[in-house]
Amino acid sequence: MRPVSIETGVLKHAEGSCLIRMGDTHVLCSATIEDRVPPFVKGTGLGWVTAEYGMLPRSTTSRMRREASVGKQGGRTVEIQRLIGRALRAGVDRVALGERQITVDCDVIQADGGTRCASITGGWVALRLAVARLMKAGDVLSDPMPDPVAAVSCGIYAGQPVLDLDYPEDSAAGVDGNFIMTASGQLIEVQMSAEGATYSRAEMSALLDLAEKGVGELVARQREAIGA
Repeated sequence: MRPVSIETGVLKHAEGSCLIRMGDTHVLCSATIEDRVPPFVKGTGLGWVTAEYGMLPRSTTSRMRREASVGKQGGRTVEIQRLIGRALRAGVDRVALGERQITVDCDVIQADGGTRCASITGGWVALRLAVARLMKAGDVLSDPMPDPVAAVSCGIYAGQPVLDLDYPEDSAAGVDGNFIMTASGQLIEVQMSAEGATYSRAEMSALLDLAEKGVGELVARQREAIGA
């Protein structure tokens, strides 16, 4: 793993916020509580967790145009924010959350590979802090987030399994994967693809073992950040 740090309470107005640094990838995460849900959830008694994701213009080596300036989000942005939302919802008891929505915003300040994984890991911390506020106020009675959720990238680079790829490794990896897991070791989502040559089941197992190790380290950082 690259050096990982999670600084909480970085935004004054958000119900939960953190700045997560995984190496040179830095993501600002915030959680906003709203007393409403999407129409397809209304009246069910279930809560909803969703996410939005974006990259600042100079988060990369050359300036990116703001997506607002071209009038629509790119396909990559939509895919990543849906992934973040799915991952975080999987770790929430929506009955215990009650009929309210929490939106997690993930803004990439600096990118060096693994932005979606950093967003999920930091997004869980922001979401946890927001839910803790609801529990302290008595608006939520039982803990809807008992099991932390974290994500890490793994790949095969120069013929070797590698954990938490930076951009140079990611761009040259023969196999690239993202693993989203709970602290108890349950899988939420696995994205793996052969970027160069095909890969074997044994290689996939090796990457999964690495991912379990990495998620364990990330969960320890999450628990430190929320004081658990």
